Amino acid sequence: MVWNSEETSSRSEMQGMQLAKWQKTVAYVYDKNPFYKQKLDAMGVKPGDIKSLDDVKRLPFTVKDDLRDNYPFNLFSADQEDVVEYHATSGTTGKPIVVGYTRKDIETWTEVMARCLTSAGVQKNDVLQNIYGYGLFTGGLGAHYGGVRVGASVIPISGGNTQKQIMLMQDFGSTALTVTPSFLMHIHEVGVGMGVDFKKLKLKTAVLGAEFWTEEMRGKIQENFGIKACDIYGLSEIIGPGVACECHEARNGLHINEDFFYPEIINPDTGEVLPIGAEGELVLSNIANEGQPLLRYRTRDITSLSLEPCACGRTLVKMQKLTGRTDDLLIIRGVNFFPSQVESIVIKHKDVTPNYLVVVERQGNLDEVEVKIEVIEQYVTKPVGDTFIESTRLSVSDELATREIVKSLTRDIKDVIGITVKVTLVPPGTIPRSEGKAKRFIDNRPK
Repeated sequence: MVWNSEETSSRSEMQGMQLAKWQKTVAYVYDKNPFYKQKLDAMGVKPGDIKSLDDVKRLPFTVKDDLRDNYPFNLFSADQEDVVEYHATSGTTGKPIVVGYTRKDIETWTEVMARCLTSAGVQKNDVLQNIYGYGLFTGGLGAHYGGVRVGASVIPISGGNTQKQIMLMQDFGSTALTVTPSFLMHIHEVGVGMGVDFKKLKLKTAVLGAEFWTEEMRGKIQENFGIKACDIYGLSEIIGPGVACECHEARNGLHINEDFFYPEIINPDTGEVLPIGAEGELVLSNIANEGQPLLRYRTRDITSLSLEPCACGRTLVKMQKLTGRTDDLLIIRGVNFFPSQVESIVIKHKDVTPNYLVVVERQGNLDEVEVKIEVIEQYVTKPVGDTFIESTRLSVSDELATREIVKSLTRDIKDVIGITVKVTLVPPGTIPRSEGKAKRFIDNRPK
């Protein structure tokens, strides 16, 4: 099911829409934003120079530090009186990145989220349990706006309250979920302890995003809940969720709403624009926003684009599932790898849970990697109630078995990433759970 006709536009029609919006956006920021006027003047580019989509390459990149350096409002192009809503990133490493929306931007956000939810199989007769966090985080309200536009019955429960989440799934007959994949796995973990069989509920689909997750995680979620799991992508800097989403039919790439968000793939080292099909860093421009349009924003996400026909009938360009981030790339003893690669290995092992944490330390002059992974309950002493006390230890009687698990995981991780890591098995509940983005990587090396 397609939400509107733009999703099935011909390539020439789409490019015509994109060029018109590019020309309007460049003229708008040049006139309204001193930051962009200065950058464009320094590069010798005027708004009238954008005569074709190929001219986009002449425009400057925008990076995250530009938003931090202009905190809070200096990258807004709209007048302050026209901004009707603020959102911001978590700001865990200093000042948050602030995003401002005009009424038109809220309408754009609502429309692209309606497209995404429809693409993922959410319809008017669905009960949508929205588990993304409300507040400054864009996930909650973005999904809410889209759900209301589609006509679904939205449950605005937000994150946390795991047992209440399960109760509402049962009592309200939830059919669709919007949630991070790691928190959904946590809900399953708690529900199993409560004796809940999620496959007997009315759940049909889950729209999962806000963090990196693998095909192996998708398989586990679909098996645990008896649903179809669709990936959604977005980032606060561009608008929030709604930039792209998988379709319920194919689930083999995310359709980008490219009439609103112009995508490019670049070589992250040189900035060169790469051809369709090549893997590199995703660059996005929100060419329909008023509050804070960004020219060629470097997302740091690694993916590729495809124009292959899709079974759902949409002609929108697809981005493949993310493989990592350029700023998460680790170089350990000359070997490049992304911490997220560990997930695809861990989730295949029946003796451990999907909960893991990659920790990097510097020992002398060498960088060492430890991967902490939770084992299943049979390898620990008896829990107290439904939680494990801090003194819980791996069972001595299963010492030989746990040694074999460590040996197997160590071998498999080395086969995939090319280095030997220290694998440490820990009891269930040891690795912190998150209601938002799961923290899978800690770098303790001296800065």
